Amino acid sequence: MNQIYSDAVNAWWSGSIRDFLLSTDHDIIGRLTTRQARDYRTNEPIQLQAWMWQIEKLRSELTKLPEDWRLLLEYPLLRLGRRLDAVLVSDRAIFVIEFKTLGHGFDASAREQAEDYAHDLRDFHAASRDKIIIPIVVAGSGKPVRPQFEFPFPGVSVVYEALANQLADLLTSILAKIPTHSIDITGWEAAPYRPVPTIIEAARALYDQHGVAEIKAARADTINLSRTTAAILQVIHDAKTTGTYHIVFVTGIPGAGKTLCGLDVAFSPEVEATFLTGTLPMVYVLKAALAEDRGKQKGYSQRAARHQSKAKIESVVGFLRDSTSRTQAPSEHVIIFDEAQRAWDAKKGAGKFQYPQSEAAIVLDIMRRHQDYAVIVALVGNGQEINTGEAGLAEWGRALLERPEWHVQAAPGVLNATEPKQRLFTKTVPVRFKIDPSLHLNTPIRNIRSASAATWIDAVLLGKKEVAQHIASAELPIYLTRSLETMRRHLRLRARGGRRAGLVCSSGAKRLVADGLWPKFPHQDEKAVANWFLKKWPDVRACDALELPATEFACQGLELDYVGLCWGGDLIWTGQWLSRSFRGKKWQHPKDEEMQAYTINTYRVLLTRARADTIIWIPEGDLADQTRRPDELDATAAFLLSCGAQIINENVEPAIV
Repeated sequence: MNQIYSDAVNAWWSGSIRDFLLSTDHDIIGRLTTRQARDYRTNEPIQLQAWMWQIEKLRSELTKLPEDWRLLLEYPLLRLGRRLDAVLVSDRAIFVIEFKTLGHGFDASAREQAEDYAHDLRDFHAASRDKIIIPIVVAGSGKPVRPQFEFPFPGVSVVYEALANQLADLLTSILAKIPTHSIDITGWEAAPYRPVPTIIEAARALYDQHGVAEIKAARADTINLSRTTAAILQVIHDAKTTGTYHIVFVTGIPGAGKTLCGLDVAFSPEVEATFLTGTLPMVYVLKAALAEDRGKQKGYSQRAARHQSKAKIESVVGFLRDSTSRTQAPSEHVIIFDEAQRAWDAKKGAGKFQYPQSEAAIVLDIMRRHQDYAVIVALVGNGQEINTGEAGLAEWGRALLERPEWHVQAAPGVLNATEPKQRLFTKTVPVRFKIDPSLHLNTPIRNIRSASAATWIDAVLLGKKEVAQHIASAELPIYLTRSLETMRRHLRLRARGGRRAGLVCSSGAKRLVADGLWPKFPHQDEKAVANWFLKKWPDVRACDALELPATEFACQGLELDYVGLCWGGDLIWTGQWLSRSFRGKKWQHPKDEEMQAYTINTYRVLLTRARADTIIWIPEGDLADQTRRPDELDATAAFLLSCGAQIINENVEPAIV
């Protein structure tokens, strides 16, 4: 099984300062080169000269520090696909040290790298989560800048800089400001490191097949992600062995890792599979990210890299257009169908392909062309329907009852969903139907700070204030402000290192134009989408420019570390949620219950995009503008606050964490 990320992460060399000082250069370098040859690609150059410089400088400086402190060299940060030069664990703080050797000075990229490493430890290393972590850049030349920072506190501090011969003095001066003793020096390294990568990071690691192991969440309650992947791979093996046709329905709440699970299968060396999604922005971003990585390798052009990535990630529409025009079986024996509950009904399918069947029926018939075996892995989300014509699981059930040769395996929830169109089968169940509990993912792993965010969002969108209040009694990373500039300022202060922040809004929030935001993100423009997610400020096309908000169509299936949700007038609280659409010069209230559900689902998508914090901005409105009535917006803000969202004090800077 091609799993990603392990909690068994060991530094390439580790020991007490005393161990380090007693070891020879030959012993330390030997350990480092042996580990590199074992764990990394053979074409990665050995950093012998840099290692020798670091060891020389550390020997000189560490003699001034307590011998029981622990030193770790080349600590792998698997989520980032990089290694941390050195970690120094004291009894009061964890120092993350990035060396810039051989004449290199201090620069912004080095500071960002050190800061990103420190955040990675804070978020995913169990013994670092509530500790003081101090990133330091050590250079061989240049003029270090000392930050205005008086007293460290739990979390990641600002980045310090030091010349190599100043390191010990800097560490001593910092520790003098930290009175408490709270770190188990000897136990730190043995604590689990459990990274939860972003979709983009996971795809890059899997595509590179970098010797990575199992995804683990930063919380111990995520137990079935790898189990679900194993169940899918077993079905694929059985289908191939017996020459049969199988469809597997994997369900899960938003942010539980369905897409990660699907990517794991798609990139598994054990199978030939393609990941299909109807969310074009995801295709654009993942293909661009994979092509960018592969294009950097010797012998690969960007064009060749993009062509190769296309074989693994493709749009559903592209797959269907190609396959319906042919009579032979597709090249793929296994497809992963993302957001399968959004498959079109026959009416919309006929309009798109002049094919008088639903999308579910078309896909089943295409894969049935194989004479030996075929497997469809259908990933099913809850409350993610945001377009008209989405037929739900009921359409898959109808199509399967007409095609009894298909073996069906599914999670238990497909039979008892509240909404009828999301029930796979109702009265009649096929003979070749099997329930497998391991096919349901019920723990949210997208939000790395809190397991409560997804359930709180569900309660809020159902209008269940008391339930939401109870959930919010635990740590809840949802904040609210009435000031757009305050939201931007807090997002910028949070998104340090390599963490990303961006604005999102509903495509129906058309009156945000009056506040200077354009809710018309070009989600079908491949370059615009890829640039928004992959570029970085000061590139104004990047998400962290905080200028152009992505709509639900652009960000569904993708994620950011910090999200600024710009709340529109298309969903307001009036004692219950009222959805509406803007036409001409006023708001109109759709009577169609399905259309109202789409608006609710839109905000569910937007509220579940953050891996860390979501900051909601609700405009103040304008008494002179009936399309932006302050009383409506005030009532909406008051309801969210009563549910447990935390107000941001506009006059107070957020803590640096």
